[in-house]
Amino acid sequence: MTFEIRLAVAPEYEAVGELTVEAYRHDGFVRGSYATTLRAAADRAAQAELWIAADADGLLGTVTYCPVGSVYREIGQADEGEFRMLGVAGRARGLGIGTALTRRCIDRTRELGHRRIVMSSATYMTTAHRLYERLGFTRLPERDWAPIPGIDLYAFSLEL
Repeated sequence: MTFEIRLAVAPEYEAVGELTVEAYRHDGFVRGSYATTLRAAADRAAQAELWIAADADGLLGTVTYCPVGSVYREIGQADEGEFRMLGVAGRARGLGIGTALTRRCIDRTRELGHRRIVMSSATYMTTAHRLYERLGFTRLPERDWAPIPGIDLYAFSLEL
């Protein structure tokens, strides 16, 4: 499969937001008002970096890279990269899109000269955990946290 990874452009923001919601909904991960946050692709593009994977037929996946100073950062420190909201379209699952988008975030972290990349993932997102572990991420339990009661997040990191 041939696809490109690039920053999203304004005409794509709505579709990127819907893809993100649908990817999380597919796995039962949309809880409470989180769909509103997932759908807010234009805001993520303005306040972070909104990356997409796309082929000739359209969007395949997306991830938000959160540079230092971004309001979307959750656990990253000044010398670390961070990403969030990785989502893959149903038609593209199992094709390596999530891996490619995660690698883009790793590369972006290196480009920015950081020593480590970190991210949070809900305790029940076990498929995502396996992807991160395959890429060399390890748990960072001292940074585990809960944004709201009942939603527990594991922290992961990769030393670069």
